[in-house]
Amino acid sequence: MTDKQLFKIGEVARMYHISLGTLRHYEKEGLLTPEYTDQETGYRYYSARQFEILNTIRYLRMLELPLADIKDYMQNREIPVIEEKLRHQKALIQQKKRELELMERKIDHRLQHIEDAKDSVLDQISLVSLPPLRMVHIRDSLRPRTYLDLEFSIRRLQEEQPDVMVFLGKVGIGIPEEKLEQKSFSQYDLVFLLLDDEDEYHGQVEILPPSLYAMIRFRGSHREAPMYYQKLIDFLEVHQLEISGFSQEITLIDNGMTSDPEKFVTEIRIPVRASDSPFAKPDRKTSDGQ
Repeated sequence: MTDKQLFKIGEVARMYHISLGTLRHYEKEGLLTPEYTDQETGYRYYSARQFEILNTIRYLRMLELPLADIKDYMQNREIPVIEEKLRHQKALIQQKKRELELMERKIDHRLQHIEDAKDSVLDQISLVSLPPLRMVHIRDSLRPRTYLDLEFSIRRLQEEQPDVMVFLGKVGIGIPEEKLEQKSFSQYDLVFLLLDDEDEYHGQVEILPPSLYAMIRFRGSHREAPMYYQKLIDFLEVHQLEISGFSQEITLIDNGMTSDPEKFVTEIRIPVRASDSPFAKPDRKTSDGQ
């Protein structure tokens, strides 16, 4: 054994608040070789020289540099090498920061949507003005009874995307204008995805212009929707409002958020053309469609 002051692996681990396994892993990766290993006992001993190396490794690991990059630097300890490593890591951190900010905005939007759904006034029709909507849609004829009936269409919306997208609370179905006018509410011909501002979708995205909508929310899912479509159509006829596009039916709270069907909330909105009717003003609510 050398005459240098040596420290057992356990002592070093305690000093640096790391595990024995971490030190052994650094040794295995060729980053930190003990000053001395007792061939009979297998005990590893470290000197102050290893402390300097370990300090560098710990610093670079704190910056989340991969072990392979650290090893490359330890074998090429030159200023340009460490500068290049740090600049590259800074770029990765900036990218991660952007991704985290995007994630935070998506969480904020989802929380806002959930709170809005929880505070819903049910079984009342209102006229609301909505800003432009970013939407992706496909033509698909279906008669959904539950959210599971939409799964195949959702997969079609996702199939060309490079990354997995989560559509929780943002997928809807629609009935075209001509069928609404015919009071045919049992079959849907449109499946759509509403995009938040931060959402990136690889494919054709449609921007719906600002519009006035007749809207109703109710307790239930697609199974209960036909009677509420009838209420909306009756409301439009009474107040001489014209349908101006396909309906947008979205289950705001469904099986993706709760296992209790009694808590499901669904929204139906139909775009309408404003008229001289005094009811054709945004946010004027009526009771029971009257």
